[in-house]
Amino acid sequence: MAESSSGSRDDSGAVEAGGYRQELKRTLGSFQVFAISFAFISVAVGIFATYDDVLRNAGPVGIWLWLIAAVGQTLVALVVAQFAARIPLSGSSYQWASRLASPKVGWWFGWLTFCYLAIGVVAVDNALASQAFMPLAGMDPDEDTARLITLVVLLVQTVLAVLSTRIVSLINTVAVGLELTLVVVVAIALVIAVTLSGNGSVGNLTSRGVTENAPGYFAIGGGVMLAMIMGLATLVGFDSAANLAEEAKDPFRTVPRAIVGSVVAAGVLGMLFLITLTIAIDDIPRISASGSPVAAIMRTQLGAVMERVLLVAITFAFFGAGIVVMVACSRIVFAMSRDGRFPAHRLMRRVHPHTRTPVPATILTFALGVALMVGLPGAALLELITASTILPALTYGSTIVLYLAVRGRLGRRKGAFDLGRLELPVAICALVWTLVALFVLVAPREALVPVVVVAGLLCLGGLYFVAVLTLDRRALETEPGDVDAFTG
Repeated sequence: MAESSSGSRDDSGAVEAGGYRQELKRTLGSFQVFAISFAFISVAVGIFATYDDVLRNAGPVGIWLWLIAAVGQTLVALVVAQFAARIPLSGSSYQWASRLASPKVGWWFGWLTFCYLAIGVVAVDNALASQAFMPLAGMDPDEDTARLITLVVLLVQTVLAVLSTRIVSLINTVAVGLELTLVVVVAIALVIAVTLSGNGSVGNLTSRGVTENAPGYFAIGGGVMLAMIMGLATLVGFDSAANLAEEAKDPFRTVPRAIVGSVVAAGVLGMLFLITLTIAIDDIPRISASGSPVAAIMRTQLGAVMERVLLVAITFAFFGAGIVVMVACSRIVFAMSRDGRFPAHRLMRRVHPHTRTPVPATILTFALGVALMVGLPGAALLELITASTILPALTYGSTIVLYLAVRGRLGRRKGAFDLGRLELPVAICALVWTLVALFVLVAPREALVPVVVVAGLLCLGGLYFVAVLTLDRRALETEPGDVDAFTG
């Protein structure tokens, strides 16, 4: 008990050194923190939503690009974990840049993260409605129905997120356990089914499928490049654990381990899932033409009952991922607001005295989701969601540049996560990878509109940034707490 109490005081001391009171309740243990990051990544959800694009653009052989993305994103996660082990404050990259570069630079990190998370909530919940729940319920595809279901899901998630971080943690723990079990059990079941029936082929792993004679397969913006987006769009959000650092127990250890562990686990399990799915394809053209190839493979090899079990599990995984994104978004709003750097910051910084959650910030995330669902037509909403895949790459690249610039000043904490002599080569490799990832995301012709959308979001942020500089310049020039608290 004495050791636990001491650890609690030490954790709170990190918040106080940052210039804040410990307002959020520390309820998240090591597995719960891991579950936050893993649920955000949600490997089964990512593959379920993007496997059809891989089959159509690169053929079955395109799954091996997942391995490249997994290694690259793990390098990024290692750099992010270095920051998380030293500055365990809500707001992650916003806090790191504010304290190690300047509050002005930190504001832009926060704005990028906020835009990505606010759009991400809508993207995940709309996919839950259209790709999982409606097929499960036997509903015909209909955009208006999907939007209505999305609004209901957003409302339920908001209520749960407001009530308790512990409830959110419990949901995520169940969702992650279910997803891990699903991936392993389905992989084993598919191998057994293919072995017994003979319907499937190991040769699928090297087949170009329907893209066999496609022109420009290896060109810039061609099939191979487009297939890489599956890994880039799925293996993100691992830094969400850092956004909840003030609610984690022993954050100096649990948060960085969760960041790296979630990416490694997702990368390995995702590769296993993709290999077994691909071997289990009995008719490549038919499966490639399916609107949901994962469900089609399950139906063919394991029957309709297993397909429905998959859809139930995927629906719950979608829900868990969506609520994690919502909570992470509310924490970045809360973190920026308590520094006076977010619109309506006096309201957005409030924490409910009983639930110990930032209620106004959570409601704002819900309100933005409603506005996007109600106000944007289908094409515009799709372009906005596509643009959200570019934002994390920008944030991660900027975080790595920041790390390379300030790593010599970072403090060292005994027992905390530390790469030691490997930090520089890992950071350089991670930077090269993020540049490659950005090129892959923006090079295709289809990416023109999403790039314009990202530019528009940056311009919108720039207008508010100028307004703060004009009306309350001190908010962007001073940092609360001891500036040297996290440096060596």
